[in-house]
Amino acid sequence: MNLKTLSIIIPAYNEERTIHRILDKVRDVRLEHGITKEVIIVNDGSRDGTVAAVHAYMAANPSLGIRFFEQPQNMGKGAAIHRGIREATGEYLIVQDADLEYDPREYNDLLRPVMDGFADVVFGSRFMGHHPHRILFFWHSIGNKFLTNLSNAFNNLNLTDMETCYKLIRSDIAKALPLKEQRFGFEPEVTAKLARVPDVRIYEVGISYYGRTYAEGKKIGWKDGFRAIWCIVKYGL
Repeated sequence: MNLKTLSIIIPAYNEERTIHRILDKVRDVRLEHGITKEVIIVNDGSRDGTVAAVHAYMAANPSLGIRFFEQPQNMGKGAAIHRGIREATGEYLIVQDADLEYDPREYNDLLRPVMDGFADVVFGSRFMGHHPHRILFFWHSIGNKFLTNLSNAFNNLNLTDMETCYKLIRSDIAKALPLKEQRFGFEPEVTAKLARVPDVRIYEVGISYYGRTYAEGKKIGWKDGFRAIWCIVKYGL
């Protein structure tokens, strides 16, 4: 794979307070091997000042070449990612949440198995390696491990973090997947469908995690966990 461009897809919903900070981090990261960045922001019907914040950032940082798209209404994170995948032109793509839970400086860690010629897909695991992790909710960690193990059983994988945001995927593979889940069911669906791509090479590397509390804007809840179970069974079968 002659990798020249990494498409960074940022779904945004009510991220006025943090979007400029994550864009600073994306802007400042230097990718190895001369790889360039394509930044794609998909606004998912935000009700705060997210749109104005993005336009202000684009005006102040024209060299970043941000491509900005708006959904006609709030359709869900998965739907925003679908749009970003369709718009991506890089050889590989990755999803970057608009909050500050994941560190763009670790793109190079995910790219390394690709550049070494081993991987088509690289998952960033919050549960392996020596990277820093914020200590938050016990039941969230138990739920995540349960969902990951259930996904592994249905898809014959041995991942440690199926629900991770950081999934670096070869773009032609991502574009060919018939993705349907419009909300937080995206992660188990894309994992199940990636596992069924013929001869796909999936790797996993450790990443850090700076989790948010609900007071700080975390959006996923227990209902999303039940939806994830349904998606694992549905797409796993």
